Amino acid sequence: MSSIKQVQVTFDCVEPERLARFWCEVLGYVVPQPPEGFATWDAYTRSLPSEQRDAWFACVDPSGVGPRLYFQRVPEGKAAKNRVHLDVRVATGLTGEARLAALEAECARLIPLGAVHVRTLYDGDDACIPMLDIEGNEFCLD
Repeated sequence: MSSIKQVQVTFDCVEPERLARFWCEVLGYVVPQPPEGFATWDAYTRSLPSEQRDAWFACVDPSGVGPRLYFQRVPEGKAAKNRVHLDVRVATGLTGEARLAALEAECARLIPLGAVHVRTLYDGDDACIPMLDIEGNEFCLD
């Protein structure tokens, strides 16, 4: 039997640090400590050749349970719907109006951060809210 592998979720984006910090707020993730020998991420970034500066950023689950999120700068913009997206699980175990209320509250928290509410899907029992992050990547509040 093979061993379990850890997963990192990678986002292609225009502004890695800005998008990483958005997802830190959404998920309660944190920016990891800078590499050894550097007091801050700014000091590390300044040590790099100019073409490598701001090329990537990452954030991690402080509990160590969730996957690391890695954001890498790419030259092209987003061209189509994501084939994979994150479901942010904020209403697990809830149904009906209680589920809808929990999702709507989280949606209201994320909009001032720059998230965009796409629509609310609700059938009287189950609900989810598709949204866009600050670079237009789809995700769902579930």
